[in-house]
Amino acid sequence: MDFFLLDAVANAGGAVGAGLAAMGAGIGVGQIGKGAVEAIARQPEALNDIRSNMILTAALVEGVALFAVIVGFLAMVL
Repeated sequence: MDFFLLDAVANAGGAVGAGLAAMGAGIGVGQIGKGAVEAIARQPEALNDIRSNMILTAALVEGVALFAVIVGFLAMVL
């Protein structure tokens, strides 16, 4: 009986973890975009540098979020 409870808790934890990772990535990328738009508004001549840094940072955030989602799914499966 304890094994079934442990399996159910692992499934629930994995699902919640994957959902939180996806939500956190969305919020993080939104904050990156907000900061980039504000920086471009303050300093329009630095558009290319700000844009490239924004894209790089958003890609890193998405990579970490993908890793977290995969770990959450593995917690449900294994």
